[in-house]
Amino acid sequence: MFTVALNKMIEKLELKNLVPEVDTDGIVISSPDINRPSLQLAGYFEHFASERVQIIGYVEYTYLKSLDRDVKVRNYERFMSSEIPCVIYASRTEPDEDMLEMARKYKKPILASARMTTSLMAEVIRWLGVELAPTISIHGVLVDVYGEGILIMGESGIGKSEAALELIKRGHRLITDDVVEIHKVSDDTLVGTSPEITRHFIELRGIGIIDVKTLYGVESVKEMQGIDLVIKFEEWDKDKEYDRLGLNEEYVEFLGNKVMCHSIPIRPGRNLAVIVESAAVNHRQKKMGYNAAQELYRRVQESIERNKR
Repeated sequence: MFTVALNKMIEKLELKNLVPEVDTDGIVISSPDINRPSLQLAGYFEHFASERVQIIGYVEYTYLKSLDRDVKVRNYERFMSSEIPCVIYASRTEPDEDMLEMARKYKKPILASARMTTSLMAEVIRWLGVELAPTISIHGVLVDVYGEGILIMGESGIGKSEAALELIKRGHRLITDDVVEIHKVSDDTLVGTSPEITRHFIELRGIGIIDVKTLYGVESVKEMQGIDLVIKFEEWDKDKEYDRLGLNEEYVEFLGNKVMCHSIPIRPGRNLAVIVESAAVNHRQKKMGYNAAQELYRRVQESIERNKR
């Protein structure tokens, strides 16, 4: 089972800890979903998703203000004594003293956010969805080219990092070099990120490590990117037949998700950055419904039919 540290979420979402005496070290979150505990605060605890992050918004806040103190404290007791990872108050609402006392008694973190409830829920679900997604690490380079996530793969020393650096100089963005962490966010979406230790760095043989963010500015890097297309660099083999039209689509599979793939033969003099740019634009064009290879095939077929007449 995948987990993520509560402290990481607090830092990432800029949450305020309202009970600093409660130690948040060692607390982990295991569910990417959230729960709004309206029914629990009203006293109904059947089917309570206690493993989820609990978010209290303005509706729950105003409802609690209408309850008698005895009823409220009784519900607080049952709620805070359960195995919840934390409670987040949204929309600038704040817990009353009884809730804070229960948090101290059962050592449950109470956090606060100035965001509106719906916005906070969406951001927590999105962030946890990535952090708790099934993950693998592969050797490669991930770049954002015209908004398309291009994963460049190939043997060590074949020129992946050099191609990425040229793309960065042409205005595109680096996500990660050498190691790509792939997260399966959904059955349709793979997201790539960089290990924290190598983030923004590129290794160039003969030169060493360079810091892309420092050399080319913050607009040259990005933390994460969906993976839309895989490009495999391979040594040119004169005996191998390479696809020249693009009618046959090739795919590579990660975590059960298939991603379209192009194999690019490497020869001296080929401008790899321009090839990657062209592949990205062509892939976007295909997603918009236009396939140049199929259009060429259609024209050839029409020409053949006309010549038969």
